[in-house]
Amino acid sequence: MTPVKRQKRSEMSDFLQRMKSAAKADKKTIVLPEGEDPRTIEAAKKIVEEGLANLIILGDPSQIDVEGVTVIDPKTAEKHEAYAEKFAELRAKKGVTIEQAREQMNDATYFGTMMVKMGDADGLVSGACHSTANTLRPALQILKTAPGTKLVSAFFIMCTKTPEYGAEGTLMFADCGLNINPNADELSEIAIASAASWKAFMGDVEPKVAMLSFSTKGSAKGEVPEKVQEATKLANEKAPELALDGDLQLDAALVQSVADLKAPGSEVAGHANILVFPDLEAGNIGYKLVQRFGGAEAYGPILQGIAKPVNDLSRGCSADDIVGVVAITAVQAQMAE
Repeated sequence: MTPVKRQKRSEMSDFLQRMKSAAKADKKTIVLPEGEDPRTIEAAKKIVEEGLANLIILGDPSQIDVEGVTVIDPKTAEKHEAYAEKFAELRAKKGVTIEQAREQMNDATYFGTMMVKMGDADGLVSGACHSTANTLRPALQILKTAPGTKLVSAFFIMCTKTPEYGAEGTLMFADCGLNINPNADELSEIAIASAASWKAFMGDVEPKVAMLSFSTKGSAKGEVPEKVQEATKLANEKAPELALDGDLQLDAALVQSVADLKAPGSEVAGHANILVFPDLEAGNIGYKLVQRFGGAEAYGPILQGIAKPVNDLSRGCSADDIVGVVAITAVQAQMAE
């Protein structure tokens, strides 16, 4: 799929508008395993109304009333046995028996992930009422990582009200949802993967990756700045074509006047659109500050590095957040073709 062309800003974020337009143009089948959550039902009605995806909701059909979607109860599903047999085959080296596989297929997230594996759905969105681990574990067991991928990581697309930063206010924050304390090599992989994801979603805006720390260009000493400096070096060696720089403090990454003082000559400082945080603690706190205090739309965590599209939701998500992540997942499915 070719990158989606940019449109002018509107009340809906430019990014989300483009994702929705792309999703409508080539509808994919997305499975939502959390049919018991009211936000899932509210989101499903909006997705159907906007024509963003063909939806499969997992849960009790007698309790789920959404026109235009397919509702499946994993426990009584026609393909329950076929999925169980395939899961037992996939996990045979781990000692999983067919009886254990049948029980596992009663779990909606595992069943939904098998739907993606078997081609009965193009992607899965979960996490409104389940932990990231409960979403990621089935994906890694069943779908595995994409070819050439060393590390699965997560990012948020942040659509802010400050058009002077990023791509008219749109930035990518990574990793804010998965890797707790990545080492320098893992941090470099997160940066490179995030740049690739940015290119896929924002094709006409080149990625500019800032490797964040509390230090700019070695202005402070410590374990974290040293890790970020090493990660920057590794990333530049692995992907020399990328505009990627660090270590940078947040203001040096985004504000040109600060960049001129702290990092003169950097092609990233003052212009960053991808912010790579040194650890999950900083990233998670950072995106929530921007979301809550700055009123930004936060879409994610979007997972990168899995063989087929599976995306996690924040348990504090709204129905509109689910709609946005479904649109993004549908576009990822288009890109995977």
